Amino acid sequence: MSEFTVGDTDFLLDGRPVRLLSGALHYFRVREELWEHRLGMLRAMGLNCVETYVPWNLHEPRPGDFRDVEQLGRFLDAAREAGLWAIVRPGPYICAEWDNGGLPHWLTGRPRTRDAEYLRQVERWFGRLLPEIVPRQIDRGGPVLMVQVENEYGSYGSDRVYLRRLADLLRDRGVTVPLFTSDGPEDHMLTGGSIPGILATANFGSHARVAFETLRRHRPQGPLMCMEFWCGWFDHWGAGHVVRDPDDAAQALREILECGASVNLYMAHGGTNFAGWAGANRGGGALHDGSLEPDVTSYDYDAPIDELGRPTEKFWRFREILAEYADGPLPDVPQAPPTLAEPVALDLDAWASLDDVLRTLGGPGDEYPVPPTFEELDVDQGLVKYEVTVPGPRQPYPLTLRGLRDLAVVYVDGAAAGVLTEDDARLKEPVAGHARVELWVESLGRVNYGPRSGEPKGVTGGILHERQYLHGVRAQGLRLDAVDDVGPVPFGELPADGSRGLYRGTFTVRGAGDAFLELPGWTRGFVWVNGFNLGRYWSVGPQRSLYVPGPVLREGVNEVWVLELQEAPRLPEPTSSPVLRGPARG
Repeated sequence: MSEFTVGDTDFLLDGRPVRLLSGALHYFRVREELWEHRLGMLRAMGLNCVETYVPWNLHEPRPGDFRDVEQLGRFLDAAREAGLWAIVRPGPYICAEWDNGGLPHWLTGRPRTRDAEYLRQVERWFGRLLPEIVPRQIDRGGPVLMVQVENEYGSYGSDRVYLRRLADLLRDRGVTVPLFTSDGPEDHMLTGGSIPGILATANFGSHARVAFETLRRHRPQGPLMCMEFWCGWFDHWGAGHVVRDPDDAAQALREILECGASVNLYMAHGGTNFAGWAGANRGGGALHDGSLEPDVTSYDYDAPIDELGRPTEKFWRFREILAEYADGPLPDVPQAPPTLAEPVALDLDAWASLDDVLRTLGGPGDEYPVPPTFEELDVDQGLVKYEVTVPGPRQPYPLTLRGLRDLAVVYVDGAAAGVLTEDDARLKEPVAGHARVELWVESLGRVNYGPRSGEPKGVTGGILHERQYLHGVRAQGLRLDAVDDVGPVPFGELPADGSRGLYRGTFTVRGAGDAFLELPGWTRGFVWVNGFNLGRYWSVGPQRSLYVPGPVLREGVNEVWVLELQEAPRLPEPTSSPVLRGPARG
């Protein structure tokens, strides 16, 4: 057993000063079969600690429906086996470019304050989660050195009563290791997000000396730590690919260490936003109140260890610097996992319409006076079909969706009429009555940072014909996780045209391993391989292929289904068949 404490100037392990060289690696963004390799890569880069968030919504998608909370415990055990300490950041809010910042969709509308109902739910969740952390603390023979209280709360609020309640809750439930907070190195963030008597850390990507000077104004004593050193960044659909120069990142890391500080690389290895768990941000400058900016499926983050677990140039630059602070020689870099031996074309041979999928796998459909939100229909990720009648006879008028979030494919009397977004929520062609209007609305990811966090999804303000609201809206939701099992879906032959819907097929693998799936000509949707949801694809880029972890594949015949939500290419055509390829070498 060891004791880890916070001294006046240093972290102390059994009374001796120690510097934390940590790297963020989220267990929920990496297949469990690959944890050992990824943790070994952290050790080989020169790190002595791993940090992870915990996404509440992944583990409790519905109230009381806990799913594999033990996964965190298994990850912490794997970290210990790899010779790494661990930092746990359980939230309840995590940001992390994760859907809704990790908060369950069924909590939408509840603020991160001392609100009694919100705190009641947090206490219940922590009662289930903390038994995975408490026995694995360093003073009980485990790897856990520190536990975070909330996350970047100073970017959101200033309710110190709430923060103190969370800290007391952690202590009351058995957390004995040091607690800490992390915020941007700005006065208002540190005053809003820190707690007297609890270690405060800072998050930034450069200018370490200036950041730590700001932190010292608030905390004259205590070890310095950059809890999130942003050595890369993430991408948004429809925008450019973001990278950070390895030399620039290495110089920023050296400056942190020259300040005598500890560091946590965010991210050391980013991984993947599988299924529909990618979050979203909002533009609009400092207020983060502008247009929706959904995050891509890849969370490669331009990290030193790439999405497939391979070392990048940034890895080697960081390893060179971190070796100067290591206790001894660094371990060898682990051998990379195998990659797919040869390209494979996927044979799609069956199809079901989106209506059939919804009818078979969707939630209950009903009529409402006004459009219900995704939350009211218990849809976390997925889509909702709204149907409404434009009464007639009446002349053509504009049809507008008020409060649309996020994207709607519109049909009028069965014919495609347009794709609407928050910023362009009016059909180009007016609609005359009598007419039947269908709106297929998809959530592109819930906001994970800023004042728009927790906003509802769907058509949140009504359907207008001219200035008149249309009532009597029929709505039915399709949760994305319902498509993990397509057994009941009535599949038929492939359509003659490029119809949206669920496509099913197979492919045969000889020499399974990590691969990328390409979908030339497809527009927007999700892909499952052997029942595992790889995540969203979208032709707007910048991401052009989906990472397929080797453990998902099996030797011989594999199953695949593609849920195309807008427009598929004509099949079968060799130029539009999905293709599985091994990653490029070099």
